[in-house]
Amino acid sequence: MAFFMSLLSNLRSLLVKQGKVSDRFELMQKAISGTMSRFYMARDKQTGQIVGLKLLDTEKTAAVEARSRGLNKPSEGQIGMAITHPNIVKTLEFGSIGDGQQFILLEYLDGPGLNSLIIGRGKVLDGKRVRLIREAAEAVAAVHAAGYIHRDVCPRNFVVARDGSWIKLIDFGLTVPSTPPFMQPGNRTGTPNYMAPEIVRRKKTDQRVDVFAFGVTAYEICTFELPWPRGTTGRAAMNHDTQEPVDIRNYRPKINPVLAEAIMQCLHANPDLRPPSMDKFLRNLEKVEHEDAT
Repeated sequence: MAFFMSLLSNLRSLLVKQGKVSDRFELMQKAISGTMSRFYMARDKQTGQIVGLKLLDTEKTAAVEARSRGLNKPSEGQIGMAITHPNIVKTLEFGSIGDGQQFILLEYLDGPGLNSLIIGRGKVLDGKRVRLIREAAEAVAAVHAAGYIHRDVCPRNFVVARDGSWIKLIDFGLTVPSTPPFMQPGNRTGTPNYMAPEIVRRKKTDQRVDVFAFGVTAYEICTFELPWPRGTTGRAAMNHDTQEPVDIRNYRPKINPVLAEAIMQCLHANPDLRPPSMDKFLRNLEKVEHEDAT
């Protein structure tokens, strides 16, 4: 039986490589354009399953991969397949179609991006913030446990259920192994408003850059505001070690003090003063049940 399943899988891969996107997938929703890809809701004609289809921009993906030339960096698809967690989007398959169009097949997540909920001050977050922050932290912790640095933790890369019952981390396009060759000073990659100072200043990095970015994200979940003035370029991130973050209590005076302190610790410009891991952040949150003091 295993032999026939393997044969079927190989046949499917051959058909994908020789065909076109439309040969295998029925595109059911207009593309959402990202920095390095286009994303569709699609139906897999082979299985009938509704999936998320991510088509990578070949040139932009190659430019990012070139930064790690010679280091045997896993591809985005390989990284996704290597990380399994209830709060991380499931990668089902990856490969190339026809003339080299790279694709990643994902479970389809029916819900808005966390960024859109923050922009719209979504009521669905009310009363659910502690649980969603905890689940998001567990997702980042799982990335770290698998031996990676996400490098683009931000609201845009979380999807939330329409009823707020779950949150899932997505997008491993900038993710790298947490090993010395990938933690040397280098390019500024990430989303400026969530970028740790050591990335901005081109210093050595480690998994604590994700702790910082997560802290900014959690701050925004609680307040709908950023700890520093908002910007759209790398200049915005220059404030992250020259200007103290606005205390979260200024925006939310009644916030649970343990939650407030846990989030503010993540925002230290000096990585040595941040929680050393997402697991430590989660331990700090163990006794927090409500987002406001009671």
